[in-house]
Amino acid sequence: MAVSAIPSTPADQVGRAATLTNVLYEKKGPIAYVTMNRPKVLNALSQHAWEDLRTAFEQARDDAAVLGVILTGAGDKAFIAGQDISELQHVTPVVAEKLSRRGQAVLDLIENLDKPVIAAVNGFALGGGCETAMACTIRVSAEHARFGQPEVKLGIPPGAGGTQRLPRLVGKGRALQMILTGEVISAQEAWRIGLVNEVVPAGELIARCEEILRQILANAPVAVRFALEAVNKGMETSLSTGLLLEASVFAVCAGTEDIREGTAAFLEKRAAHFHGR
Repeated sequence: MAVSAIPSTPADQVGRAATLTNVLYEKKGPIAYVTMNRPKVLNALSQHAWEDLRTAFEQARDDAAVLGVILTGAGDKAFIAGQDISELQHVTPVVAEKLSRRGQAVLDLIENLDKPVIAAVNGFALGGGCETAMACTIRVSAEHARFGQPEVKLGIPPGAGGTQRLPRLVGKGRALQMILTGEVISAQEAWRIGLVNEVVPAGELIARCEEILRQILANAPVAVRFALEAVNKGMETSLSTGLLLEASVFAVCAGTEDIREGTAAFLEKRAAHFHGR
């Protein structure tokens, strides 16, 4: 998919992860683009692909110049069509648990990157692909995309977070219907139940993701990072504990230069210029 909606940047501002074989990594300005690049198999997640995905997001996490990430799939048919089934056919229980925990760890990295990650879902997002999209901060879908957790049709339940993230996003009843039937749903249905944030024409997908990121990145960086943490961690605990977490990050942000700049800009009726400190 084209990413030309972001203006070209000088060569020293464009970074690539040269060691990756299953994933493309490109940096343009403050945005890193991570593209699952196995279009011949609909971007299926082999174990090597999982490791490349981890490497790409570690690079984005560790690069201070990267403030947000867009994740998509190569071609126009699939975001990520699921796990590489050939690797599961003769798997043992011990190995299966290791594979599940490995995938879960990669998606935990994406979810807790401390930087917004937008899934640009440009086609099939099935099984591990749907789970990968759910680990992202925001999901924007092309009109022709399809979503599902069809693992039960293979004799297994979802193993990379689907049984946990899906009910948190769409509710227990809808999640169980998707997981237990293995039904594949349209982008429009995914939007209706809250699985995706927006549905847009395919040709506008990357541009819309960039627009959302620009809106986020115009805000105070420390506040954005702590808001992400408060929501993610708060979802894992009780309301009372989550409220304590919210108060603590609110207090931390009150001690930053950004709050002085943000409040001054508001009162002076001008645009704020944040520096992330």
